[in-house]
Amino acid sequence: MRKTLKALLGLMVAATAISATAQGYPSKPVRIIVPYAPGGTVDLVARVLAQSLSEQMGQPFIVENRAGASGVIGSDAVAKAPADGYTLLVQSPTLVANPLMLKNVPYDVVRDFTPVSMLGSVPMVLAANPAVPAHNLKEFVALAQADPKQYAFGTSALGSPMHVAQAAIKRSAKLDIPIIVYKGTAGAINDVLGGQISAIIDAIPSTYPHIASGKLKALAVTTKNRLPLLPNVPTVAESGFPDFEMVSWYGLWGPAKLPDDVTRRLSAETAKAMHSPKVIARLAPQSFVAAGTSPADFSRHITKEIALYSRVVRDANIQIE
Repeated sequence: MRKTLKALLGLMVAATAISATAQGYPSKPVRIIVPYAPGGTVDLVARVLAQSLSEQMGQPFIVENRAGASGVIGSDAVAKAPADGYTLLVQSPTLVANPLMLKNVPYDVVRDFTPVSMLGSVPMVLAANPAVPAHNLKEFVALAQADPKQYAFGTSALGSPMHVAQAAIKRSAKLDIPIIVYKGTAGAINDVLGGQISAIIDAIPSTYPHIASGKLKALAVTTKNRLPLLPNVPTVAESGFPDFEMVSWYGLWGPAKLPDDVTRRLSAETAKAMHSPKVIARLAPQSFVAAGTSPADFSRHITKEIALYSRVVRDANIQIE
């Protein structure tokens, strides 16, 4: 009987401690790890979120860029961090895709992270250097098939939705052109702007300013329907790749076993931030669709994405040594 009472007392103390932790959270600055170099869409979304959370929660939320190994280094740092809510991760579907494509990824997406909230999603666009003599994806494919040594794709990371989309197009069109991997979006876009590589598939927020200024030209969008932002640009599906559809989404994770109360608090504050007029005004011009979901809804989304990327990686035969 005494052992039972002692055990119950221990559970009550633990529950009280967790509740107190959540009530006092955060009591010091919080790091948000972005596992890529500055300048890409993941970085942009993380910084907009961090600013709002800082204002809402009364402590600094500081973005730390920790690039390398296609997002694995920064993501692994969060997986191994203390589960106290002071080290968080903003990532894309790359977190889901990497274990399907890369050998020896040091974490398990489901086991080693706590899903907090899906932040939102954006369409992607295939954009090329203006000197490339193609006005759409069909023409680009024809050029690359005729003279593959003259063309190359660039991508921000192995396993990113951009990389997977390019690999799927390559396989379907039987293109023999390389996909050059960079440490982040900024480097890839800079090389397309400079003509070192021909084209890139990337998220609208990163590419649209260059398209609007004429420094890049849009050849196709990856969504099911054309975008109001680029009404004259055909979809990939319209360009000879039936049923093709892929968007880039962004989420907030903590390490595994993040206390439930802290997770719920972070999720609620994140939803408030992502639907605030300030954040919507900042991201809506880039076709960003805000989400701010519950942890349970985000977990279900991750399960669906694992199934989707498993199928795409298998069908496109994407294998990375």
